[in-house]
Amino acid sequence: MTHHLAQLNIGVARAEMDDPIMHGFVSRLEEINALADNAPGFVWRLQSDEGDATSLRYFENDLMIVNMSVWESVEALKDYTYKSLHVELLKERKKWFEVFGKPHMVMWWVPAGHIPTIEEAMERLEHITTHGPSAEAFNFGKPFPAP
Repeated sequence: MTHHLAQLNIGVARAEMDDPIMHGFVSRLEEINALADNAPGFVWRLQSDEGDATSLRYFENDLMIVNMSVWESVEALKDYTYKSLHVELLKERKKWFEVFGKPHMVMWWVPAGHIPTIEEAMERLEHITTHGPSAEAFNFGKPFPAP
């Protein structure tokens, strides 16, 4: 395998992570992250010393959080996202996150062993926002094969 799949998704939380509004999300972070860590095809995920990425700040808006990970394939990420307990969080995301008016998720291929940076990921998100899905930046609706 010469390439792995990188993904970024961003969201604007409805409140700070310690606010009661966010309890349903925060209370499941450890479980859902462990599920990812042990999922077939999982390679890497962005995380702080606390074990998740909710405290990492890359934007002026402190309520904007990021999730970034690397997987062996689109299928591996799709299975984790939609065929595991993770789907329960997706179904309830509107409780915890604002509706995003533009693309908030992007996938792209990286050489196996490469750990993407936030800057790289944001360039890919900007690319899909401006140009739509392509081999440079795509989504589940229109995936592209590895180079």
